[in-house]
Amino acid sequence: MLIKILVVDDCATERAIIKDTLGGYCVLTASGGTEAMRMLREHEGINLMILDLNIPDMDGFQVLEMLKGEKQFNSLRTIILSNYDESEKEIRGLKLGAVDYIRKPIHMDLLKARVDVHAALLQAQYALERKLDEKTFSFDLIFEQAPIGIAISQRCGPEDTDDIIIRTNAAYEKITGRTKEELLNTAWAGITHPDDLEEDLEQLRKLRSGEISIYSMDKRYIRPDGSEAWVHMVIAPLELPNDHQYKNICLIQDITERKEMERALNESERSKSVLLANLPGLAYRCNNDEEWTMQYVSQGCLKLTGYPPESLLHNRDLSYNDIISPEYRERLREEWKRILAARLPFKYEYEIITATGEKKWILEMGQGIYNDDGEVEALEGLVLDISDRKAIENTLKYNYEHDRWTGLYNRDYLVSLLEKEILLKKRSKMALIGINLDTVQLLASNYGFHYSQVLMKKAAEVLSRLCADNRMLFHARENRFAFYIYDYKDKNELLDFSNTLVKTLRSMFVTERIGGGIGILEIGHDDDDVELLMRRLLISSEKNVGLFEEGFEVCFYDEELEAIVDRERDIIEALNA
Repeated sequence: MLIKILVVDDCATERAIIKDTLGGYCVLTASGGTEAMRMLREHEGINLMILDLNIPDMDGFQVLEMLKGEKQFNSLRTIILSNYDESEKEIRGLKLGAVDYIRKPIHMDLLKARVDVHAALLQAQYALERKLDEKTFSFDLIFEQAPIGIAISQRCGPEDTDDIIIRTNAAYEKITGRTKEELLNTAWAGITHPDDLEEDLEQLRKLRSGEISIYSMDKRYIRPDGSEAWVHMVIAPLELPNDHQYKNICLIQDITERKEMERALNESERSKSVLLANLPGLAYRCNNDEEWTMQYVSQGCLKLTGYPPESLLHNRDLSYNDIISPEYRERLREEWKRILAARLPFKYEYEIITATGEKKWILEMGQGIYNDDGEVEALEGLVLDISDRKAIENTLKYNYEHDRWTGLYNRDYLVSLLEKEILLKKRSKMALIGINLDTVQLLASNYGFHYSQVLMKKAAEVLSRLCADNRMLFHARENRFAFYIYDYKDKNELLDFSNTLVKTLRSMFVTERIGGGIGILEIGHDDDDVELLMRRLLISSEKNVGLFEEGFEVCFYDEELEAIVDRERDIIEALNA
């Protein structure tokens, strides 16, 4: 018997995939309800129709209504395609005459198994009819060699549970784990899993009352060893001439392996859901486009960004690019371009702007998904909230680079800055002006250490007011400050600023009757030893401290001063020899 199948779906891709999956059958296709009815009338012998409920011009229910009203289609079996949230539609479809349903997205192996079951049922019914009309046709051969389990049962008492099995094939015996002798005259309810029995009996009641003409369900059989066999079962009435006892035919397909896979998949999905729910961020899959159009966003999106996931999906309300802080957008694009070309993993830290306007630091880790042609199909990855970590890092960085008491950049930061500036050689002129306030320490013996510290903090505040775009202030070491000045005009500018410092410090310390020294050091193009520069600055700033204890004097570090320093060092070495 040739099994002809009509596939009705408005998606050309789905039709092609289903047709390819059912390659062993004669498959016709239609894109809508009107075309489906035309195909049914033009092509005789279509036994089975796979019908999507959501099709244009005439939906699946209208098609089922029309089929119900035309006798020529009474033997046509229809499997409806529904979505996971359309259980009411499935019930309505079954009441209109559909014999089975499959939910989208379609698992093609499941579809093939379901079609095989219904095809076998058609073959069996056809064989029975042929055997009754043509004694030469071997019904027994088809029955025994069918690749699916087949059993015939009959009513043997007032209750549905009294039905007994009167005939089985080898496949049925193998699936249930029982011999023919064990199965014959056994009530099928006795080998059905208790949790599935109520639904099975309810469907059987509807079948016998004429409410439905056929039913199918997934159920479990209990094997003799206590193990369970999952099957997809189809039950239909079996009417034979001159036989007044109610009989039905049962076809089963072993789906134990698929159920195990589904269980493992569900467990995997559950674990993944738990993991994603507890991530301090979100997981995503997006297009490699200008807006990073999201195909999938996990629930963590709301906590991280303040936006629900659906608002970012397919750029419904805004794109992911919109929440990236503007200064990072181009840098991110360039980094993705670089790593995709080299097929490397992506890792980048940047800031996003949440729904409340708050800025958060995040770490994005991802990778490109490539098709068989090597083209980027999508991007997948994680976006993690690292704001707390970044705050700690920034605090540590601040403490490392700043003096805690004055809040100014410290000596370490000045040294690292000078090393970088000297290496880059992008400044036309660079100079250091050192301020030596060691005499403040003299006040500590009279007024206490805290008093001297308060004076230094006050000095830092006063000197900070003299900073400019090309002038930075540092707390070089205890009781000493340093200005780093670059891109200035000439020495006169340095002297003028130094004189301003003198006036500022004199007015501040006039009541304390203390003074200090101010040293100026110009950095030459060949000067690359920062520690040597810092030592020279120290020498120039402390040169006149002892001579003018109640005032502030300026001293340039030059060749003459260097010669004096060298001579003093030689004398000290000679005296110590």
